[in-house]
Amino acid sequence: MLMKIVADIDIPFLHGVLEPYADVTYLPGKEIDAAVCRDADALIVRTRTRCGRQLLEESRVSFVATATIGTDHLDTDWLASAGISYTGAPGCNACGVMQYVHTALFTAAARKGVDLRGKTLGVVGAGNTGERVARLGELLGFRVLRNDINKALKASLVPLDYLLKESDIVSFHLPLDKVTEGMISDGLLSLMRPGSVLINACRGEVADDAALLRFRDRLSILILDVWNGEPSGISRELLAAADIATPHIAGYSYEGKVEGTAMAVRAVARHFGIAPLENFHPVSVSLPVISLPVSPGTPAAQAEFARTLQDVFPIMDIDRALRSDPGSFEKLRRDFPYRHEFAVPYRVSHPFAQDS
Repeated sequence: MLMKIVADIDIPFLHGVLEPYADVTYLPGKEIDAAVCRDADALIVRTRTRCGRQLLEESRVSFVATATIGTDHLDTDWLASAGISYTGAPGCNACGVMQYVHTALFTAAARKGVDLRGKTLGVVGAGNTGERVARLGELLGFRVLRNDINKALKASLVPLDYLLKESDIVSFHLPLDKVTEGMISDGLLSLMRPGSVLINACRGEVADDAALLRFRDRLSILILDVWNGEPSGISRELLAAADIATPHIAGYSYEGKVEGTAMAVRAVARHFGIAPLENFHPVSVSLPVISLPVSPGTPAAQAEFARTLQDVFPIMDIDRALRSDPGSFEKLRRDFPYRHEFAVPYRVSHPFAQDS
C-alpha cells in the first residue's frame, strides 16, 4: 500500500512529483484538518496550516515538512514530544526578501525625497535573510550594523540599543517566538533616531501595531510586508500609515519557491527512503542574469535606480492592489505572479558613498 501524503495545494512545482511513491491529497492550507490527516503518513505545508496536537494527535503522521523559511506555525515542542519529525526550508527565500527590502527602501526614498547617501543600515536578525540584506547594503555603500540573539554567527554583532540609536534604517528579520513577539514596542521605537526608516518583512506579530501608530510621526518611512491579524484582520489604520504596504509577499520569488519546494521534497525523500527524490530539484526556466546597476550616485540617480529595481519587481502595483481591497489579502498572496530575483554583482563601487 502506498503511503499517504497531504500537501498544501498552493505549493508550486509539487504536483506529480511524489505521486509515483505516494497517494497525495492536495488541499488549501486552511482546509487541512484532523480528519484528512488521520490516515496520512506525512504533511507538506505552508504557514497557513497550524501543525500541533489539535491537528495531529489522532493521526499516524510521522513527518511534517514546511516549504517555508519560518516554522512558527509548527508546535515544535509538541511534535517532538509526539515523536513526529519536522523540517523547514531555512534560507529558501532569503534572496527574495533581500530584493524586497532594497526595492522597497529605494522606491519609498525616491517617492519621499529621502537621500540615502551616507546612511547607516541596521539589520536586526542576521541569519540567512538578514545577512543577505546586510551584505547587499554594504555593496551599495551603506554603513551596516548587525544584531542577533545568536552570538555564534560569524557576522560582527552590536548590542540592539546601540544599533537602534546609530541606524538611519532598521530592517527586521527575526523568527517569531516568545522572545520576539511584540518586540517592536514603545521601548524599542523610542530608541530609534527621529526621521529613521523602519522595515518589517519577517512576521507581523513581532510588532505592536498600537506602538507603530504612536511613533509613526517619528519615522520618515514605514515599510510593512507582514501584519498582525493577517490575512483577514489587518489594521486598516496601519495600512493607511505605511509608505509601502504589501501582503506578506517579500519572499515570493520564483527562485525562492523553487528552492522551498525542493527542500521539502528532499526532506520527505530522506525521511521515507525515496532515493530517486533525495536530490530533487524542480525544472526551472533558464533566464538571463539580471544585474544591479553600480553607480546611482545623486538623489536623482537614486530615483533612477529605484525605477530599475521596480522594472524587475513592480512593488507599487501590489501596494495599490492591497490598499484598494484589504480584504483580498489572501487572494493577492495566492495569485501573486512570482518575480525573478536579481543577481548581485561582486564588484560594486559604493554608489551611495557620501560624495558623488
